[in-house]
Amino acid sequence: MMNAATMGLAAGMALGFAGYFGGFWAFLLVLVLGTAGLIVGLVVQGDLDLRGRGQR
Repeated sequence: MMNAATMGLAAGMALGFAGYFGGFWAFLLVLVLGTAGLIVGLVVQGDLDLRGRGQR
């Protein structure tokens, strides 16, 4: 399992490659999809609970 520093390094490198080789829109797409993947991963892992967000 990777620690937070390694995951941050991998994400930064992926964004850097996307920005360099694909331009701004590729950078933005990788950023949005990476954020969505992070949220889904946190929910599946149990570290993020979204059940109480929509209820007041």
